[in-house]
Amino acid sequence: MVSEKEKILQQWLEKGFEELDSAECLSVYRHPTPDETICYLCQQSAEKYLKAFIFSNDIIPNNTHDLKMLLLKCQEYDSSFSTLLSSTQILNAYGVMPRYPNELEISEDDMKNALANAKKIQEFVLKFFNTST
Repeated sequence: MVSEKEKILQQWLEKGFEELDSAECLSVYRHPTPDETICYLCQQSAEKYLKAFIFSNDIIPNNTHDLKMLLLKCQEYDSSFSTLLSSTQILNAYGVMPRYPNELEISEDDMKNALANAKKIQEFVLKFFNTST
């Protein structure tokens, strides 16, 4: 039987997967690519994966979009999360700004970089759960 904690953890992981999968689909099938939206989805995916790890340690994650703050919390439980510092710094700006017109100049290279960093965070966090989703 699946516990309530396991159900909620799976929901965090599924949301992270859905957001990154959506970003990847947009990057392949939508032309011109909506770079701002893709970057936003990458940040949101990273946020969900970090929050999943925090939740797995019996902590309710803060209501924040700040990936650096979430990463610090993850590091309290596993210092190896420090390897994600660069990725969280890159993605952090995309948590709020792309939701508003003309706030950020995002290029195709920025979008590809956001996808790569979101995938890095996904792969890193999933190692802790022995799952692909």
